[in-house]
Amino acid sequence: MSDSVATGTSVATAKDESPFADGLPPELRSKMALALDVDDLVEALRLARRLAPWFGVAKVGLELHSAAGPDAVGALVDNGFEVFLDLKLHDIPTTVAKAANVSGALGARYLTLHAQGGEEMLQAGVEGLHEGAANAGLRSPIAVAITVLTSDAYAPAHVVPNRLRMAVEAGCRGIVCSGADIRAVRELSPRTLRVVPGIRAEGGDKHDQPLAVTPEKALTDGADLLVIGRAVTLASDPADAARSLFANVQHG
Repeated sequence: MSDSVATGTSVATAKDESPFADGLPPELRSKMALALDVDDLVEALRLARRLAPWFGVAKVGLELHSAAGPDAVGALVDNGFEVFLDLKLHDIPTTVAKAANVSGALGARYLTLHAQGGEEMLQAGVEGLHEGAANAGLRSPIAVAITVLTSDAYAPAHVVPNRLRMAVEAGCRGIVCSGADIRAVRELSPRTLRVVPGIRAEGGDKHDQPLAVTPEKALTDGADLLVIGRAVTLASDPADAARSLFANVQHG
C-alpha cells in the first residue's frame, strides 16, 4: 500500500488489524465521499482534514451549503478534495440551468439533480453545469441524477430504471441509487457512474436509511462512489470509526 502523500499519513504496519488503518490507497480513497452534513464551515473543514486519509471527495449538502454557500466548495477544493455538491436541484428548467451554471463555475466535480424533475429539466441542468465550468476554464464536471432517496423504502420497482433511462438520455453521467439497485443499474447502463449513499458498517445504526449497505458489499456490487456520513461523523472518534468501517474492504 502506498503512503498518503497528500495527507501526510504514514504507511500501515503489518501488525494493524486493518491494512488501511492509516488511510486508503489513492484508487480507493477517490471512491469515498465524506458527507459533511454540518452547519458550520470551520467544523466541516476540521472533519474533512481529520478524515482525509480515507476520503478523497467531500460532499456539500443542503445544510452546509445553506450555512456557508459557495465558500464551502472553494475551501474544500483548496484543501485538495473533489467536491460532491449535493443540492438535488429540482425546479423549472431555466432556474436549474442557471443554478447549475453557477455550481459548475465554483469547481464542484459532481452536482446532483433530481430526476423527478423530468428529462427537460435534467438536460438544462447538464448544459448549465458544463457551460459554467467551461467559462471558468475548468474541466467538465459530472451531473448526477437522483433516482430514489435512500429513506424511501417503498418506491415502486419501475421508478429507478425509468429515471435512469431518462437521466442518461438527458446527458447525466452519473446516478445516485441505493445499494439494492446497484446491480440493476450496472446492467442497464454499464458506463453510468453509480453513486451509493447510506453506507454503514455491518450491524451499524441505519438511522433514517433503511436501504443502507456495507462499503464492501457496495463495491463488490459495482458502486463507483460511496457517500458516507453519520457512520463516521457522529462517532466519538471519527478516525477510528473510519478504520473500522473500511477494515474489510479489499484492495485491488
